[in-house]
Amino acid sequence: MTPRDDSDANSNRWSDLDRPPLNAVALRRALVRDGGRAGLWSDVQVVARTGSTNSDLVALAADGKAEEGTVLVAEEQNAGRGRLDRQWTAPARSGLFFSVLLKPTGVPVERWGWLPLLTGVAMATGLSRSAGVDTALKWPNDLLVTVEGEERKVGGILAERAGTDAVVVGIGINVTLRADELPVPGAGSLALAGATTTDRDTILRTVLRSLEQWFEKWRSVAGDPAASGLQDTYAAGCATLGREVRAELPGDRSITGEAVAVDGDGRLVLATAEGVQQPVGAGDIVHLRPAGSPGNE
Repeated sequence: MTPRDDSDANSNRWSDLDRPPLNAVALRRALVRDGGRAGLWSDVQVVARTGSTNSDLVALAADGKAEEGTVLVAEEQNAGRGRLDRQWTAPARSGLFFSVLLKPTGVPVERWGWLPLLTGVAMATGLSRSAGVDTALKWPNDLLVTVEGEERKVGGILAERAGTDAVVVGIGINVTLRADELPVPGAGSLALAGATTTDRDTILRTVLRSLEQWFEKWRSVAGDPAASGLQDTYAAGCATLGREVRAELPGDRSITGEAVAVDGDGRLVLATAEGVQQPVGAGDIVHLRPAGSPGNE
């Protein structure tokens, strides 16, 4: 699908005064590299609405119409996807829904699996700086905040291959969703978590700068998660570690155990009741109890 031109983003510009449109011109000025400034981001496109920014950017890359560092942002998505093909929908301009095209040049393919975890660290860092919100990471690709004493999902990440040398990473962040707009009970938003600002331009700039810093650092050491500091930083911010969890695996299988580590391949390591340490590379993780608590969630 071809994304619509960003001039459409200004239609009905003041239909919701709490949710002004993104300023595409200012974002490009602040982020895009030019002849006098180096950087990762080569283009920032803002469209009024589309099905999925990930699908659009993968298609643009396949057609040779997007280079590394392209950022595609939609004010509204009507077919956004999360892991396991879950739908991600939200009211127009209530969040940040965007995808970036990255080329992990010099990084062995077996380390590309760290990209969703790297993005999670970058999101958490950027949101702390820009919105003053404490966040936690749920392995492998969810971002959590606390709303009225409960953990809620505020953001998610989806990474997809784009050809042989690139990855499109999609990010969704609930910014101003109100309580009556939450799609599921476990969802939250930055506003509900007490963010100091919900200015989406500021938040997007900060998150993208954080992502650039982490990606370049990781790529400069051939994707080594230890040498880049990524493995330790992820573990320090991961709410899954130290908890009893259930890993729901492909093929209707599941494993239950304590999440004890994230290994060098980015896999979650579970210590099972049988005394086995089982790495999990893919699956849906359910937190069964808070860390240090004897009860169930």
